[in-house]
Amino acid sequence: MLLRVGTRGSKLSLVQTDIVLDQLKRKDPKLVVDRKIIKTRGDEDQRTPIFSINQKGIFEKEIDQAILEGKIDVAVHSLKDVPVFEVDTKLVIASVPQRGSPSNVLVSKNGERLRDLKSGSRVGTSSLLRVAQLKRVRPDLQAVPIRGNVDTRLQKVEDGEFDAVILAEAGVLRLGLTGRIAERLSLDDFMPAPGQGILALIARQDNRKVLELLRSIEDPPTRAQADAERELVNVLEGGCKVPIGALASSNRNSLHVTGCILSNDGKTKLESKKSGNIKEASGLGREVAEELISKGAKKIEETWRGSYYRD
Repeated sequence: MLLRVGTRGSKLSLVQTDIVLDQLKRKDPKLVVDRKIIKTRGDEDQRTPIFSINQKGIFEKEIDQAILEGKIDVAVHSLKDVPVFEVDTKLVIASVPQRGSPSNVLVSKNGERLRDLKSGSRVGTSSLLRVAQLKRVRPDLQAVPIRGNVDTRLQKVEDGEFDAVILAEAGVLRLGLTGRIAERLSLDDFMPAPGQGILALIARQDNRKVLELLRSIEDPPTRAQADAERELVNVLEGGCKVPIGALASSNRNSLHVTGCILSNDGKTKLESKKSGNIKEASGLGREVAEELISKGAKKIEETWRGSYYRD
């Protein structure tokens, strides 16, 4: 079978694609792969802060369009970057392999932990959620927008442009850069973005042969976690311009879902937790979101929307 795979050209995207292809080849040793590198808007515009670009899926849209046009069969995305799909889409998250670490990590110039960074230190992040969380924990530090791939961000720390950066641990580990981590940040203080650490394999809903292959490497607990976290975002109508944190964890047949939303200055944090059967993943995500709304999440969202975007 020939599988045409679309990916961005960044080192992390290529590594993540290889991780998936290795799993697929173990299921089908005769699989032949044609990998196509596709540039996205997120790759072409390396200067504008992500949260100020008024477009969903800046790292996926062009690749997903290639699937719709039949130029490729599947795309490998980081789930946290994949917008919640419209109801009438022809695409589907065909499979989610086993989740990597959902945590965030700090990389600093001299290995300092977050609590040891000097007041006024510049900390780079591309995420409004991390900005709000950083303001809550260390309001004396400067949260500064940063763009570029993981290697570029690490180099900016080495060059002294930033004193530290906050990154998703899964990406750092997949690149074999464990030694650069100064600290894994606590999940209580730095809840991850919904879907962080999860890879999403996107394909057309009507491509049955490809769907069957991709589902052979599906991890059911990870799928439940993904469904819960994405439903939470869907109900809250959140995105990169609203700092929503979410994390679902599973243990056999049970699923625990936590969600939070923070104010611009980080001083207000609303949180909700629910537990239940893993088969009720979406429902649990919805319950968490509805409880956050009852606590005032919509008012916090209003203070964020329109604050950061450009056409």
